[in-house]
Amino acid sequence: MTAYLTFFPLGNGDTTLIRLANDDLILMDYANMRVADDPTDKRIDLPNALRDELDDAGRESFRVVAFTHLDDDHICGARDFFWFDHARILQGGDRVKIDELWVPAAAITETDLAGDAWTIRAEARHRLKEGYGIKVFSRPENLAEYLAEWDLTIEDRADCIVNAGELVPGFSKWDAGQAEFFVHSPFAWRTDDGLEDRNECSIVVQMTAREGLSESYALLGADIDYESLSQIVRTSRRHGNEDRLRWDVLKLFHHCSYKSLSPEKGEDITEPVEDVKWLFEELAREREIIVSPSWPIPAKGTPEDKDKQPPHRQAANYYKKIIRDSNGQFKVTMEPPTQSKPKPIKLKISAAGVAVVMTAAPTIASVASAATTRAG
Repeated sequence: MTAYLTFFPLGNGDTTLIRLANDDLILMDYANMRVADDPTDKRIDLPNALRDELDDAGRESFRVVAFTHLDDDHICGARDFFWFDHARILQGGDRVKIDELWVPAAAITETDLAGDAWTIRAEARHRLKEGYGIKVFSRPENLAEYLAEWDLTIEDRADCIVNAGELVPGFSKWDAGQAEFFVHSPFAWRTDDGLEDRNECSIVVQMTAREGLSESYALLGADIDYESLSQIVRTSRRHGNEDRLRWDVLKLFHHCSYKSLSPEKGEDITEPVEDVKWLFEELAREREIIVSPSWPIPAKGTPEDKDKQPPHRQAANYYKKIIRDSNGQFKVTMEPPTQSKPKPIKLKISAAGVAVVMTAAPTIASVASAATTRAG
């Protein structure tokens, strides 16, 4: 059976929907960035789009909702869209339920939060305390302190905690969903040392999707920089897990920022540090697909090109360079089919490989018979 990945046009905002072979839905981040009362805002109406996807899959809840970290461009509007078990005021109506919540440990331990971030932290703490419907990624010592306040230990909640270097329990490429998730980040040592940098403590996973004897891979993450990517590469190689970094689909980190490649932007192209270069050039499979969850790539010399914020033209030029010799594709969520009317980018994962099948209609039924353009 076929799986799908959908990337939504949200400006510099992340929301990735995974539809497994058994029609279970996994949502990586939720960023409803659109200004509802602004007719010029071309970003998608995310709540309606996701409800359409739920209806099309015949689901009333998400199997998983993962918040890779608590920055606004990954959680905006979550408090208004989801059903939260910890507070009756955040239940009822047409709110959508979350079967299992995935968060980095920093989402439990952070302080001085408000709005969506506060709500997600409260829900994560509630589920961890009660011991149901949550996976916390990494195992920092200060997480143990919170558990101790509830007369619990790390061992008491071991089933709720997943470390880097492990598969997320509950998923197998051999079961009905035909997919598994390998955790690359966050590293337990990073949060143990007291660091609370959201970007560098965010979730990064490799998804493996199987159909028949064929496997395809997607590298999915958030806003980590070149130093953390280098650490992931070195750790994976040290433990013989290079295969866990192979990819057919790469969702770019930090909205096509040069900082995910190198400390130096470059004049016309960003040259990555050695470990990152190896990841992106040696572990990419033939006809790979790179997706930048961002505003359109700025043209050289424009005001947007001088903006410190991503996307950065120089980084995009590097990604475009590496796909030339492998017949790959570079997609930007706010560009296709046109910048004036961007639509979701939907990828089909089948035994024949991964293919872009649509940048328009929201449902699976209309793309089920689309031809796959890549053989793994």
